[in-house]
Amino acid sequence: MSSKAEAVTTSGFGPVDMLKWIVGIALVIAGVGAFYWFESDWPTYSRILAVVGGLGAGAGVLLSTAIGRRFLEFARQAQFEMRKVVWPTRQETLQTTIVIMVVVIIVGLLLWVIDYLLAWIIRLLVG
Repeated sequence: MSSKAEAVTTSGFGPVDMLKWIVGIALVIAGVGAFYWFESDWPTYSRILAVVGGLGAGAGVLLSTAIGRRFLEFARQAQFEMRKVVWPTRQETLQTTIVIMVVVIIVGLLLWVIDYLLAWIIRLLVG
């Protein structure tokens, strides 16, 4: 194995990260649980805020773990790569969509003709 791969597999999932995972998941569960627990006591918008708050707090804690930091670095690199992509223009996208629609219609008609011919041949053979 290369040294980079070894560094990835051995880097940080220690007891502190395990505790952060437990706390983060508990915050998410608490937010969702509050939504249902206070169903009759709180208005809907407050319950939704509890879920969003639990998800946000849980995500914040989970992103502070070693795996969370690696995920953030991956997301930054993916965003950087997205900037390098040359996206098609609106006209190119429209033209490609029209070509695909025409091809789908032609293939559909061909399949219909083949199906009709096979059914006609079977009717001739069966009588």
